This record gives sequence, C-alpha cells and structure tokens, in this order.
Amino acid sequence: MGMVGGECVPGAAAVGMGPAVALFRSLADETRLRIVARLAAGEARVVDLTGELGLAQSTVSKHLACLRNCGLVDYRADGRQSFYALTRPELMDLLHAAEGVLAATGAAVALCPAYGIDTSAATR
Repeated sequence: MGMVGGECVPGAAAVGMGPAVALFRSLADETRLRIVARLAAGEARVVDLTGELGLAQSTVSKHLACLRNCGLVDYRADGRQSFYALTRPELMDLLHAAEGVLAATGAAVALCPAYGIDTSAATR
C-alpha cells in the first residue's frame, strides 16, 4: 500500500514510485503523523485517539487503516477492543532525524512554493 495525492492506493500503483516515496507520502498527512507521534508513546484504541487528537472516529479509523496497509502500524485484539501500536520503532528515529533537518534549515521547507505552508490566506 502506498500513497498517491495524499490518499492510500493499492501496492501495485505504489511500486513505480519507489518504496521511499511511498513511505514519505504515507507520513505526509498531518493526521497520520499525529497518530504516529501518539502511538510512539504507547498503544492506543481508536476511542483513545479520537479523544486525545480531537478527531472523528471515521477519520482515525481511515488513517489507521492506511498506516496498517503501509506496515507502519498494527493492532492486537483484547476481547472486543483493538489496541494499535507502531510496528517499527525505528520510525521514530526517522522522525527525530527529520526534526533535526528542519532545525538545521530553519524550517525553510515551510517556505517551499510547492510543499510549504500556504500563508496567503493569513495575509488576506
């Protein structure tokens, strides 16, 4: 499973992109990144994530399904509850490295015309 245009797509479509592109696209969505950051602190149920992140159940479930399909998150069943957790703890090393790059560049990527933060609405 990979990402195209911010949406999950079957693995066959992601193959041409290369695994690294698919990985970074899977993490490029703010909601998925927030879920990953929360799961770094320990496993959680959907209800925990909805409450802690202030998101709708359907939104959390959709993004968890994407992260599961990408192999970054999985769950364990305990009775009728599912507890989600990161499958690859080294993912946090990657995110910490990204924070280091952002700090070193002064977060210049935020000014990138293609991928940066759109500040035009704030100046209107």
